[in-house]
Amino acid sequence: MSSLDSLRIPEAKKDYIIQKLNPLLEDMVTECLTQMPNDPVEFMIKYLREKKSGGSEDTSPGDSLQAENSQLKNEINRLRDMLKHSVGGAAGTTDGDNDSVLDSEDDEDDYVDELPASFVQSSAQRGKARASVSAEAYGAWNVKKEFTPPVYPKEDEQKARIKDVLSKSFLFAALDNNDFAIVVDAMKEETVSAKERVINQGDDGDFLFVVESGELEVYKKFPGDEEEKMLKVCEVGDVFGELALLYNVPRAASVEAKTDCTLLRLDRETFNHIVKDAAAHKRERYESFLKSVPLLNSMDAYERSQIADALKPVSVAAGEMIVKQGEPGDTFYVIEDGDCEALKERDGGQQEVVMSYGAGDYFGELALLRGEPRAASIKAKTDTKLLALDRRSFKRLLGPLQELLVKACDRYAN
Repeated sequence: MSSLDSLRIPEAKKDYIIQKLNPLLEDMVTECLTQMPNDPVEFMIKYLREKKSGGSEDTSPGDSLQAENSQLKNEINRLRDMLKHSVGGAAGTTDGDNDSVLDSEDDEDDYVDELPASFVQSSAQRGKARASVSAEAYGAWNVKKEFTPPVYPKEDEQKARIKDVLSKSFLFAALDNNDFAIVVDAMKEETVSAKERVINQGDDGDFLFVVESGELEVYKKFPGDEEEKMLKVCEVGDVFGELALLYNVPRAASVEAKTDCTLLRLDRETFNHIVKDAAAHKRERYESFLKSVPLLNSMDAYERSQIADALKPVSVAAGEMIVKQGEPGDTFYVIEDGDCEALKERDGGQQEVVMSYGAGDYFGELALLRGEPRAASIKAKTDTKLLALDRRSFKRLLGPLQELLVKACDRYAN
């Protein structure tokens, strides 16, 4: 079920969003990401003006069929899970301060700047294009096939090294230990020499790559230019090639090894069955849990889904200290399962229990709101599962709740 289904608005308005707003916004944001203008606001205004003027002209039968085809694709996209961080996240961004803009730019660094040229292709391109993978939906009419992931034998040391690299990428953040093991086994290690092209702009792509060692440069040739433009450098832990798997569009950029590199290659089927499914299951579980957190009662389903995507699981053992009084803080925590207690050091060095926490409670907001050191230490009373939100995500996603959070900070007084 899409997040739109959970919104408490009339069906007519939902249909309007699906039929009218989604296609327009997705195409506009995709085009904006492709062009990467210095002034995105001016770019979007110009885009909408051109869209409006173009809409008033007579359309040919071919154009009508293309429009209908695009509409059908968008209807399919409605059924997919909202694993569209680069497009959906941008479309849902609201105006904020400069930090919010920087947050967005930092988030984009979790992905390679390999952007779809456009979802609005020419007639010839449409004839050759395959269906969008991220639009795949399964049901009675499209039964999901049983999948056996490939296994490439590896030494334990190599497996641990690969897992460490993958854990640095946001794309694999939703994987649990079992899924991690499957993905690590399915990854094939490749070595490339300096100056060797790994992917070429315009080619079809069936693999994504993770940089295990070395550096690679991303190049793109823009329309009207004779020379390619170097967009960025991919370093250890960076992922590239994932958008071709998500949207099944041709490679929108070329990637060339700057130095001798070791890459980890993951095939499309494993990505779809393990990585994407894990992200969908994670979102469903976290969204369900977040509904029970009183602090988030005022947020709508879409806002909670954004938080669910940003949360990172943390497991701590009974007796372990999670945060320490007096230390700087850059993480906000919500307790998913388990019990914790807050300890404050009084005169004489004695620690006193000032508060107890259970599932659905949160802590760590004071240091983030006021920029002050931790006001208390938090210790796990039992084995505990936490959901962590870093400083940038906290400010970007929980900004509307700042007043409530400031009032709640009084619980630390005295």
